[in-house]
Amino acid sequence: MNPCVRSLAVSAALFAASLLPAYAELDVINLKKAIETSIASDYPKLDALYKELHAHPELAFQEVKTAARLAAEMRALGFEVTENVGKTGLVAIYKNGDGPTIMVRTELDGLPMEEKTGLDYASRDKTSWNGREVFVAHSCGHDIHMASWVGTAKTLLGLKDQWRGTLMFIAQPAEEIVAGAKAMLEDGLFTRFPKPDFGFALHANGAFAYGTVLYTVGAGSSTADGLYIKFRGRGGHGAVPQATIDPVMMAARFVVDVQSVVSREKDPTEFGVVSIGTIHGGTAVNIIPDDVVLAGTIRSFKPEVRAKMLAGIERTAKAVAAMSNAPEPVITITEGTKAVINDPGVVATAEKVLKAAFGDKLRPIPPVTPSEDYSEFINAGVPSMFFRIGVYEPERVAAAREGEGPQLPANHSPLFAPVPKPTIETGITAMTLAVLSASIRRPGTNNGAGR
Repeated sequence: MNPCVRSLAVSAALFAASLLPAYAELDVINLKKAIETSIASDYPKLDALYKELHAHPELAFQEVKTAARLAAEMRALGFEVTENVGKTGLVAIYKNGDGPTIMVRTELDGLPMEEKTGLDYASRDKTSWNGREVFVAHSCGHDIHMASWVGTAKTLLGLKDQWRGTLMFIAQPAEEIVAGAKAMLEDGLFTRFPKPDFGFALHANGAFAYGTVLYTVGAGSSTADGLYIKFRGRGGHGAVPQATIDPVMMAARFVVDVQSVVSREKDPTEFGVVSIGTIHGGTAVNIIPDDVVLAGTIRSFKPEVRAKMLAGIERTAKAVAAMSNAPEPVITITEGTKAVINDPGVVATAEKVLKAAFGDKLRPIPPVTPSEDYSEFINAGVPSMFFRIGVYEPERVAAAREGEGPQLPANHSPLFAPVPKPTIETGITAMTLAVLSASIRRPGTNNGAGR
């Protein structure tokens, strides 16, 4: 093992071990009961908030009404709220004496797609997106996240005699296009406001039952890179292909051949995906065009896997063009967001509290393959835990896994429909306990005070 890696691992283990006696004194069961009592009292308002947000989603950097609605909720609780951070983001601060600054993030934006759930509160809203009118839907669960975020803030304030420090609740725009976290940082998130000692975020997961809390140590999501390639040929009549250099043929060959990079060059035990999402070229069925443009996404967990895939993609594109005696293609690979890397020490402290509260419903899982720009905050120096919560009825999940029921609609499906009440309750309980795990004043610790 690399000495630096070994040193970090040892430090994390010692940090976690030093907290064990303190957690033995933490009455998690009674804390959970207090949290559940608070949720029961507040849930009718949270349900109304959730359904309002679900019915009226807004796209990336258009979340004006959504942000205003959350800002009003947080001001009513007593938070100091700053709007328009990173365009449409907001920051809500609550100070409760000396102690660590704890960041809790939610996302604001929906997706440019039509909802087909048939729910009474389903979205039928439309907006302009990339020059055309589109439906908008909260088909990724950001509405669940926002309701849980507000509920967690309310619950923590009801327990403020149990903790000391500063709560920094941020509502981030444009997560779906992985641009909002960066926009907030560039707008001075950690210079205009306190830089957090610890950070937390959650995400709904359509593969698990409500009441389940899921976590990873280390990588929790993938790195995302954008791919753009223009194959340049020589256009002509479709009936006289010998007089042309066909870019459609090149694009088609590339889409197939590039998968050999994934299946034959990359270690099969390591995650890596190349998916082509769009191909554009031509104007008529009997005309071979001058060029064809394709675009896609590249996902990976590890830098060395990413490097191998990027090199293979470029080599394959150039080889396809050379086979057709065509000019070299225009290849642009755009670096996107990095993988979310959960901090071992933050996870270790939260895990003990969550295990006491949720028992075997707290489960470690492998990293998920979609990407998430919460990584921007981690890379800016905020040790964090990003965890996930289930959304569906346990019996439906069990039936789907055993092949005795239909496949469950996943995130980004037009049929994605979490069961609100138990999902939001789990989100609030888990997030409140996670924050308390980092902020409760324990004997012999200052929890980051004075940093």
